[in-house]
Amino acid sequence: MTRKHLGQFIFVGFLWGVPYLFMRVAVREFDPSVVVFGRVVIGAAILFPIAIRRGVVKQTLRGFKWILAYAIFEMCGPWYLITHAETKINSGLAGLLVATVPIWSTIYSSLAGDKTVWHAKRLMGIIIGFIGLVLIVGIETISGAADPFSVFQMILAAILYSTAMAIILRGMPNGDGVAINAIAMAITAIIFAPAALTSLPTEMPSLNATASLIGLGVLSTGWAFLIYFTLIKEIGQARGSLVTYLNTAFAVVLGVIILGEPLTIGILTGLPLVLLGSYFASRKPVTSS
Repeated sequence: MTRKHLGQFIFVGFLWGVPYLFMRVAVREFDPSVVVFGRVVIGAAILFPIAIRRGVVKQTLRGFKWILAYAIFEMCGPWYLITHAETKINSGLAGLLVATVPIWSTIYSSLAGDKTVWHAKRLMGIIIGFIGLVLIVGIETISGAADPFSVFQMILAAILYSTAMAIILRGMPNGDGVAINAIAMAITAIIFAPAALTSLPTEMPSLNATASLIGLGVLSTGWAFLIYFTLIKEIGQARGSLVTYLNTAFAVVLGVIILGEPLTIGILTGLPLVLLGSYFASRKPVTSS
């Protein structure tokens, strides 16, 4: 990985770690449906011109049924669940619970017939990850530091994320990532428009809340997807997927430094186990040819 690629990798990690902070601030004054609608409208406005310039939109639309399913499982479900959950839980905990996506993806692959899941290291990763998850959920909820239903929403969002990846990789493995996500964001905007437009704030939102919503759309929805899909063309999907672990670190650190969120015992105990477990669970064994 060159210095340029490393820089892009770290930047994407930041862009996908900071949305939890943005959502935590924005949802204090905007309804969750407005936050989701706002971010996808901005994101689509950034990605569509690029996809159109590449001339890949028409071709990508042939896989509309796959993109529709992807939009529901990648954006509609998770982004609403996460935003709603962050009305009651800290941004760092939200980011940490989403870091379980590789574990759920590995389990999903096993159900789909991937026998490498039962390789010792991957199986160890699933077990370690689940121990970390149980510690986080147990300590945070029993101590009263986190709302149990919100924690459930975050775990469900992680499961939906893993399902979305399986859907799009099966239906459009060679599709253009920018075009797919631009169309998916447009679909999500249409789905959320009625709820969002009837839930607009009755008073002028603060500068912090407005800036957070704009930052969520521009940085974490538009630019992040654009840079990520440019990066994986250069370094490959396997290396690119490692950005998940960087996202989590940024989410926890930014929550503590900027929002003054507590670094709880649950996060301190579960964070290393979830990250370690996710890493090993997502690593396929190397086979000699």
